[in-house]
Amino acid sequence: MATSDDSQAATTSHTDTPEDPGEAWLELAPDYERARTREDSLDRLVEWPAQRDLLGDVTERSVLDVGCGNGGKLAELVGDGATASVGVDVSGNFLSAPPPGLEFIRGDLSELDSVPGLAGRRFDRILFLQSFGYAKDPVRTLQAARAMLADDGFILLTRTQPIRYAVERAEQNGTSLGEEYFSTAPFSYLSGWNDQITLTKRPYTISDLINVFSAAGLWIETAIEPQLSEDARRRYPHKQAWMNKYLGILIFKLRPHPGQ
Repeated sequence: MATSDDSQAATTSHTDTPEDPGEAWLELAPDYERARTREDSLDRLVEWPAQRDLLGDVTERSVLDVGCGNGGKLAELVGDGATASVGVDVSGNFLSAPPPGLEFIRGDLSELDSVPGLAGRRFDRILFLQSFGYAKDPVRTLQAARAMLADDGFILLTRTQPIRYAVERAEQNGTSLGEEYFSTAPFSYLSGWNDQITLTKRPYTISDLINVFSAAGLWIETAIEPQLSEDARRRYPHKQAWMNKYLGILIFKLRPHPGQ
């Protein structure tokens, strides 16, 4: 879902509250897909290449993409050999002609354990590509995903670097980076994809993320903070300037704790 191209500013036109965090996504989904196709999109330049690298060879692997948007990334994985794969998104704005081996289901990731069509199924790879922030109960959502993992399967989860939000709030509020990084107050910002929609989100720290993973019975096998390639830095200096200030994203490869 959301990528690090989504810039921040204050307004009051619409609120994506903690009580209903998926509502705004219903409106933003088409804008996100348009933004992702830009030549200088950080999703194209940084996020998806790093995510794809961590996924490795997906031949004959089943993939569940939770919060898949239109399903374009999952369709690419099926093209690379993934099979019996499913994309779930609350918007329902899916590709009109998915390839064989790919199924789309409209559903809420906050109710993953009761999404029709997923009961009893197991997947080799489960993806939360910037969708995890929309979960009403993050631990419950991860526990539901963990229960769907096949033997030797893993979860790939991406989140915006929380320091990015702290920097933006410090500038907006005239406060310090430390104050905003450890603040627990919900914050609002204008979506970079549609300047008529304001999102309100829960702040989080890196330790918050780690503790959520642990509470869900998962451990971090790999964590990376991908950056622009040398070529992309030369071609898109404005994106490198953004990354220098806001850092980008965190990507985690998660596996179940042994014996749990």
